[in-house]
Formats: sequence, structure tokens, C-alpha cells
Amino acid sequence: MAEIVANLNLYIVIIGVILFISVYASKISEKIGIPLLLVFLGIGMLLGSEGIGGIEFDNALLTQAIGTIALIFILYSGGLDTFWEEVKPVAINGILLATFGVLITALVMACFIYLILDFTFLESMLLGSIVSSTDAAAVFMILRSQKIRLKNNIRPLLELESGSNDPMAIFLTIIVLQILTMPQANVVSEWFFYFVIQFAIGGVLGLVCGYLFPKICQFINISQAGLYPLISVAWLFMIFGLSSLLGGNGFLSIYIAGIMTNKFAFPNKAHIIAFHDVIAWMMQIVVFLVLGLLVFPSELPEVAIQALILSLVLIFIARPMSVFISLMKSKYSTKEKAYISWVGLRGAVPIILATYPYAYKLENSHMIFNVVFFMVLVSVLLQGITIGFMAKRLGIIEE
Repeated sequence: MAEIVANLNLYIVIIGVILFISVYASKISEKIGIPLLLVFLGIGMLLGSEGIGGIEFDNALLTQAIGTIALIFILYSGGLDTFWEEVKPVAINGILLATFGVLITALVMACFIYLILDFTFLESMLLGSIVSSTDAAAVFMILRSQKIRLKNNIRPLLELESGSNDPMAIFLTIIVLQILTMPQANVVSEWFFYFVIQFAIGGVLGLVCGYLFPKICQFINISQAGLYPLISVAWLFMIFGLSSLLGGNGFLSIYIAGIMTNKFAFPNKAHIIAFHDVIAWMMQIVVFLVLGLLVFPSELPEVAIQALILSLVLIFIARPMSVFISLMKSKYSTKEKAYISWVGLRGAVPIILATYPYAYKLENSHMIFNVVFFMVLVSVLLQGITIGFMAKRLGIIEE
């Protein structure tokens, strides 16, 4: 602690330089076509103990806490940037992808993981659950930064799915972890009840709080406009905490609250949305940098072949199966479903979920983390770089 205080000014400068480089990297990313989150991960790895930075960092639980806070802001900002008029026509399909689609992905992946890795089926199901959801930060970042205009409300569908499927993946991950670590517990028979309660409470609370916030802003009528964003941050933390305390899903609550809030006009709305957009970007930078710090690149080659095979299974088998089955009765054409399958980007959420086994002290925690990290890299490289190309190739860009 004394060393930190003594060198505080130096650390402040270093943090400023890192953030500046990370932000400027967006310009480089646009020029060479590499997704920005991959740049952030790369910078984090360079700063780590095996990179030029030499920063020693291996605290998975701290990473999990940082990731949770970051996701709160990222999902809320995503909700605030989503217009209900766009989401409403695709709400049913989005919910199907966010729940049933995630379950299908987890089950299909579990079967292949069981065949490829030396895991029990429950461990395979755990890894399948961890990589089962698309990543809101990755999807929001790439679709919005590339400004791709897609036909037939595909973009709202993808954003709704990525913003609302994290709760399902988190739920499955925790349930499997409980079964693994507490086999005597009666979690199997109770999982459906917990699932309904989490989503019901989370959804209702999100709707109520999203409706109340504009009213609160009108009622308090503060003369200092700069305090409105601070009130929104306080409200955001209260929503997440209250939802979790009541047994709901906090992530679902804040995302729905963001969408609901954006339906109404209220004082300093544009100012609040702009503020949360900035905070969401900062949180994305921070979480990807920290995740990059946590990984040891020298350990990735050990799992490279298995993780590459599983990545291809996820991209070309599990994700398409989940999309085509979930959207079986939808109006989307085969090409549109193929594109929705392709934008199944994995990002921060699977890596954050991969830190959960550490908390439960599972024997294969380290291998799970490395496999997930490698799979995210493959997903971002292969899918993230080709999102625009595939949209043109499949003919679903609006003219």
C-alpha cells in the first residue's frame, strides 16, 4: 500500500496513457478492420505478466466483480439506445433466441465437449453453458461502429437477443456449478421454478423501474443538469441490487429498464443517454483490458487444437441449430437466419462466466478459462471481421 501511495502520480499517468491508447486504437481498428474488442484484449495481454508491461495479475474473482459492474453499464446503455418501436415486432423471436436458443447451444456444445475433452458430462455442460450466449458488448460495438443497415429488423433482433440472453447463460452456468459442487442439493427438480422466478421478477422490475425513472426526473426538477446522469447511475445500481435481492435477474432488469426508459421524454434525456454511452465505452475498455491481463498467452497453445475444433462446432453447428430451431416459425428467410447465426459473437460475458468455476474451486477451472478465452478470440477474429462481408454476401443490407 505504501508503494502505491508513493508512486500514485506515476500510476495515474500510466492509467491515462493506457486509456488514451485504447481509445485511439478505435481509429486503427476502423482502418484495418479488426474488431475493437480484440484490440483491447490484445493491449491487455501485452500489458500482462508475459507481455511488455509485466503487470502481475491473476485474480479471477476481482475480474468477475469488475466484469459484473461493467456489464451493468453496458447492458443499460444498450437498452437506452434501443427503441421499443424497433424491438416490438421482433420481441417474441428475440425472447426465443435468448432462452430456448441458449439452451440448445449449451446442450449441443456439451455433447461435442464430452467427446473432445476429458470432461465428465456435467463439466461439459458447464463449459457449454458458459459459451452459450452471444455477447452484448461485442454485438453492440461491432454493429453500431460499422453502421451496418440490415433488412427486416435483423439488427434490433440481434441486439435484443444479445442484451437479454446473458441471464439465461448465467442461470445455466450457476445451476450446473451447484449440481457439480453440491450433488446432494435438490437443484435439478427446482431449476424450472428458479428460472421462472428469476425472469418474472427481473422482467417486471425492469418494466416498473424503467417507467418510473422518467417520472422521477420530471418530479425532482434539479437545476444542475450534470446531476441527472448521477441520479441515473444511482437508480441503475438500485435496480440491479433490488432485483438480485428479490430473487430476480439483475441483468435482465437493467436491460429492460433501459428500453422502457427510452420510450418516454423527460428532462435531460439526451444528456443522460450520452453520458451512459461514454461510460459503456469506458467499461468495455476496462473489462477487455482486465480480461487480457488475466490470461497467460503461453498456456493457450496447450488447448489450441481442442478449442479451435470447439469454436468451429459452435460457429457452424451449435449456433445455426439454435437459430434455425428457435426461428422455425418466424418470417425470416434461410439467408437471414444464416446471417443471424453468423452474428453469434462471443466476447466478455463468456470469459467473465469462465471465472465462476474458480469461485467454486473446480479442478478444471484453469483449463475451462483458457478454452473459453481461445474460443472468444476465434469468434471475434472469424465472425467479427466478416460481419459486413457476410451481410453483403447474403444480400440483406438495406439499399
